[in-house]
Amino acid sequence: MSKVKLDHAHVTSLLRGMIRIRRFEEKCYELYTQEKIRGFLHLYDGEEAVAVGVAAALEERDRVVSTYREHGHALARGMSMEAALAEMYGKATGCAGGRGGSMHLFDVETNLYGGNAIVGGGLPLAVGLGLGDKLLGEDRVTACFFGDGALAEGEFHEAMNLAALWNLPVLFAMENNLYAMGTAVARVQANTDFTARAATYGMPAESVDGNDVVAVEAAAHRLVEEIRAGGGPRFLECRTYRTRPHSMFDAEKYRDKAEVAEWRKRSPITRFQSWLLDNNLMHQAEVDAIEAEVETQLKNAVAACEQAPLEPVEDLSRHVVAETRPAPPEPLAPSERVDSTYRECCRQAITEALLRDDRVFMMGEDIGAYGGCYAVSLGLLNEFGPERIRDTPLSESAFTGAGIGAALVGMRPIVEIMTVNFSLLALDQIMNTAATIRHMSGGQFGVPLVIRMATGAGRQLAAQHSHSLDAFFAHIPGLRVVAPATLEDARGMLWTALQDPDPVIILEHVMLYNMAGKLAGNAGAVDIERAVIRRPGRDVTLIAWSYSLWKALEAAEELAKDGIEAEVIDLRSMRPLDEATLTDSVTRTRRAVVVDEGWRTGSLSAEIAARVQEACFWHLDSPVARVCSAEVPVPYPKHLETAALPQVSDIIAAVKALPGVTP
Repeated sequence: MSKVKLDHAHVTSLLRGMIRIRRFEEKCYELYTQEKIRGFLHLYDGEEAVAVGVAAALEERDRVVSTYREHGHALARGMSMEAALAEMYGKATGCAGGRGGSMHLFDVETNLYGGNAIVGGGLPLAVGLGLGDKLLGEDRVTACFFGDGALAEGEFHEAMNLAALWNLPVLFAMENNLYAMGTAVARVQANTDFTARAATYGMPAESVDGNDVVAVEAAAHRLVEEIRAGGGPRFLECRTYRTRPHSMFDAEKYRDKAEVAEWRKRSPITRFQSWLLDNNLMHQAEVDAIEAEVETQLKNAVAACEQAPLEPVEDLSRHVVAETRPAPPEPLAPSERVDSTYRECCRQAITEALLRDDRVFMMGEDIGAYGGCYAVSLGLLNEFGPERIRDTPLSESAFTGAGIGAALVGMRPIVEIMTVNFSLLALDQIMNTAATIRHMSGGQFGVPLVIRMATGAGRQLAAQHSHSLDAFFAHIPGLRVVAPATLEDARGMLWTALQDPDPVIILEHVMLYNMAGKLAGNAGAVDIERAVIRRPGRDVTLIAWSYSLWKALEAAEELAKDGIEAEVIDLRSMRPLDEATLTDSVTRTRRAVVVDEGWRTGSLSAEIAARVQEACFWHLDSPVARVCSAEVPVPYPKHLETAALPQVSDIIAAVKALPGVTP
């Protein structure tokens, strides 16, 4: 059983740590009223014993995932007051270059993987950090802090289950401060015995007085030792109280002032300091010296922040994606062509990646024993085993977040989301974490993650399994979005994506999996940023991607019979868009039609049309036309589904309607 060694040096360290956090928070409150700090400000007053106690049980090599009330966690991990405060000022000297602010403190030096402003959003990330460390054989523990409000979120349950299922080295440290924003725990939780939640996942759990720093440290030490010994994840509930409002915008009308005053009497600092003085473990002069030391640190931090520079506006676009990336692959001299299918090309790409790089692994629903919903991963479990072909529970948010965390520690995960419709369940992790971490951390952390998902309509799967959400993902800065339409791209895009330092989404159309053809036996990596002209022409440019490419090519063949030569461009990359190839083509042909399986309103085709018209306005002989899906949920009956989707006849009609195109 772990015990805390309460020698003079250690108790001084614990008290200093808590005082340091309290005075920092008080100064932040003051600076906020002076409008030096803006946005949301969630203060940590009253909870100092949790951060200091848990931090005392961790090693420098261990990792920390926090929540939006993370100033205490950052300072307890050793972040300087100046770096934390400068971040809250939005200054370039902040721990994340001023890009994260109060809710997003990142620090690679102390292994702080950031506060997460989405309640429960950090839990899957912590699971991924633990998974990555386990796969790499690293002796590290990830401590994940979160509030009681997170227990109502699905991500909490998904993350707990996944961590327990895979026996991961994660300490889930819950700060139960009795209120989720303005909602008391007792009013929204049917069962307030929170340790029982962990027990349902077979996870050992403890509850401790979170205002007793020694009790917190002793419990955390014990649980961390068990985790480090291979015991798997542990859950620690720290019962505490925030003595300030939820945020600086909070009028605190939901709780009684007498309640707050009573809890202030139980302040962890007052409690520990009084005990030390009463038992002659410290003298008042030593406490005064700590207060003076901290006050000096604060004055110096404020002075430095006042003088610190802001990041230049010219750097606005920095840290959205990596500033450097691997050069595009050199094309190989093609070898003898062999028969294949799109599905087989996808499977071969995954196989080659697993063979080539030990850091690569794949996870998703039914990808192992079942072989994947579209049979892409059939047989891979037998070849590579369950560590690298990981069947997951039906928990898109958790395993996508786990992929993000594993990527952060150096793995190269491939996350398969069964269908693009299910990606909406993981949207928090994709948009709020994968796409933003590089930016919010000021370039300290990148997410080299590949997410594969089936997309599109045509198989009579009705409205909930037939979406084309290309435009939505292409809208999000920080992501790369590609759509392989050919066998070569199905084979080669994955490997290029795995070399990318940023998250890449690969959209595989359901109607392409059975497509058969020939490709070079040595087909390799391809450039994932460039559009390709699949058919040259002079009269009009057809811009398409994914399954719509083949409809555009068929339309071009039919148009040629009438003497209309259409140039067909395979867009391939939806973010970034290869504007140079598009505008060069349209400048020559002077007309364009965009074919998009998405709905017309707010579509990717609208974005492409706008960019082409901006760049080629003086060269165009007609407005850019679009062929899109009907503005209805995709119907089930085949005849209605066909009518709802862009067809070859629609493309031909759109081209022939352009002024001057008919010979």
